[in-house]
Amino acid sequence: MIRPVTHRVCGACASVPEPAAACRQDVQCRMEFKDHFSRLAAEYSAFRPTYPSGIFEYLAGVCRQRQLAWDCACGNGQATVSLAGHFQQVIGTDASEKQIAAAVPHSGITYRVASGERSGLASSSVDLVTVAQALHWLDLPLFFAEVARVLRPGGILAVWTYGPLHIEGTETDRLIQDFYSAIVGPYWPPERKLVDAGYQGIAFPFRPLEPPPFDMRERWNRDRLLGYVRTWSATARYVERNALDPVVALEDRLASGWPDRESPREILWPLTLRVSCKD
Repeated sequence: MIRPVTHRVCGACASVPEPAAACRQDVQCRMEFKDHFSRLAAEYSAFRPTYPSGIFEYLAGVCRQRQLAWDCACGNGQATVSLAGHFQQVIGTDASEKQIAAAVPHSGITYRVASGERSGLASSSVDLVTVAQALHWLDLPLFFAEVARVLRPGGILAVWTYGPLHIEGTETDRLIQDFYSAIVGPYWPPERKLVDAGYQGIAFPFRPLEPPPFDMRERWNRDRLLGYVRTWSATARYVERNALDPVVALEDRLASGWPDRESPREILWPLTLRVSCKD
């Protein structure tokens, strides 16, 4: 198995990152970030839904060149691996060391521990910057300035997000919506409002493009769905504050309308993709 290449980088030290031991100001210059997912890195890798392949085909098609893509806040590399099928080189960065450690290995990908605001990438070196379901965690003015620095002329910035799922079966869907908004709703971080709004209202720094519509669809059994719900940051915060797993009660409620735990059901996540071009 090819292991991921991991570096820790800081923008203050060099434009070309060195291995972790060589970073001269590692602790001092790493930016603070809200780490909601390091403790869930393994579950995040196992239970998150898959992004549609059409997104990556579309993005590759609108890029003038396909030499280098930067997947910012890449988590476990879910989108990063898909990008590797379209670009000569892909760099995936995340501020969480545990997420990078759990990232999917690929010969065309270099994973690095770095923030979105300080990527360590060379100026005017990147053809595509992507942020999948993570823009709301970034300092937007600093991140957009970093994107403007690293993108080549004609480079593309693409971000996407998905909100609450919808599941086959009226009663089952109602229970999921109630869990999302009423049970763990008070435990969502404030940034979740940007996700629920589909990132509308955020002013992007480049010329907007009009991508085709996309959504995500899966067929999951009941256990897979419950595993996914446990990866929500709001669920984790509920457990931390109450010493109680709310998903246990949700499973009991779902059982009456979904008695066969192995029977799959269709799940839909409406997806919002925003794309802009640096002219």
